[in-house]
Amino acid sequence: MEEFSGTTAQLDFGRSISLGSNPAIPVRNNATATPGLRYKNLGKSGLRVSNVGLGTWPIFSPGVSEEQAEAILRLAIDSGINLFDLSEAHSGTRAELELGKIIQKAGWKRTSFVITTKIYWSTKSDERGLSRKHIIESVQASLQRLQLSYIDIILVHKADSMCPMEEIVRAMNYVISQGWSMYWGTARWSPVEIMEAYTNCRQFNCVTPIVEQAEYHMFCREKAELYLPEMYNKIGVGFMAWGPLSMCLGDTQNSERLWLPKGSFKTKSQSYSWTEDEVNKEERLEETRRIFDKARDISTLAEKLGCNAMQLSIAWSLKHEPVQCLLLGATSPEQLHQSLQALQLLPRLSTGVMLEIERILDNKPVRPPPISTLALR
Repeated sequence: MEEFSGTTAQLDFGRSISLGSNPAIPVRNNATATPGLRYKNLGKSGLRVSNVGLGTWPIFSPGVSEEQAEAILRLAIDSGINLFDLSEAHSGTRAELELGKIIQKAGWKRTSFVITTKIYWSTKSDERGLSRKHIIESVQASLQRLQLSYIDIILVHKADSMCPMEEIVRAMNYVISQGWSMYWGTARWSPVEIMEAYTNCRQFNCVTPIVEQAEYHMFCREKAELYLPEMYNKIGVGFMAWGPLSMCLGDTQNSERLWLPKGSFKTKSQSYSWTEDEVNKEERLEETRRIFDKARDISTLAEKLGCNAMQLSIAWSLKHEPVQCLLLGATSPEQLHQSLQALQLLPRLSTGVMLEIERILDNKPVRPPPISTLALR
C-alpha cells in the first residue's frame, strides 16, 4: 500500500472551495486545452468528444445570471470542452433558449461543439411519453429554441413502457433521416431496455443508439461497472456519466467542510439520484451516517493528495475506462476552473491510491452468481 505523507509535493489545484463560493482564483482566458483533457470516440461511433462535458442544469438555474452563464460557457470552450448537455427535466426550456442565444452571440463554429438534449420527461401530461408525435414535436421545438439546424445527439430520457419499442426506434430513425439529429442515445435505461432497442433497430433496419447516460460516482457504481461495459463490447453503446457534481458540501458539528451525496439515500438500487423515491426515515438516516463516515475519510485522503474531495471524486470517475465523457456542472467560472484542475490529479491516482479508496468505500459491485434451474428442482 502506498504511503501518504503530508510533505508530498502538491499539484496546482488551487485553494479548495465549497460549492457556491466565489474565491479570487485565476481563470483561464486563452483558448488553450486544459492539461489532461482528452478526446474519445463516443461509443463505437466516429463522433469524438472531450472526456469531460458540461451539464447545463446548474448553469441555467434561477440563481445564475445570464452574464455568469455566458462566462461559464466561454471558459468551457476555451478550456477545450466540446460537449454541452441539456434536458427539459432540469431547467425546462430556459436552458435551450439561453444556450441558443449565447451560441449566436459568441459566433462559435457549429463544427466546434456537440449538443446533446433529452426528450420525454415533462410535467405536462399531454407532453409525456415517447409516441412518434411527441418525439418529432419535441425535436422540432428544441431546434427552434436552440436556433440550430441540427442537434448532435438526441437522448431519450427514460423508456416508456406504454409505447411500443418499434415506434420509438422508427421515430428516432426518422428524426436522423430528416437531418434534425446526427445520433441518438438513451438516458436512465436499464440494460434490458437498451438491448431491446438495439434488437428492434436491427430488425427494422434503423439507426442504433450510440450512448447511455447514467449516474456514476463513488456511491453509485453497479450499473456503470458491471453492465455498461458489456453493452459497449456487445453492441457498441458508449457511456456518458454524471454524478460527481450532484454531490454538495455539508457542515459537520465541528465545522469541518465535507462533501456528501445530494438527494435521497436509497439502499435498494444504491443510487442517490434526486429522481429516486425516498425510503423510510430510519433507513435513510442510517445510510446517511455510513456515507458521512466514508465521505470524511475520502476528504482526509484528498487533503493528503493536495486537492479537495470534489476534485478527487471527479478524477476517480475519469480513471475508470468505460467512462467516455463525464458531465460536470458549475454555477460560476471559478467553480468550473476548480473542477477542471481534477484532470491533473489523474497521474497521481496510482494502484495504491485506488486500493485505498476501495478500502474506504467498501462497495465494489459484484455480479451475482448465475442460478442454475436444475438446482431449483
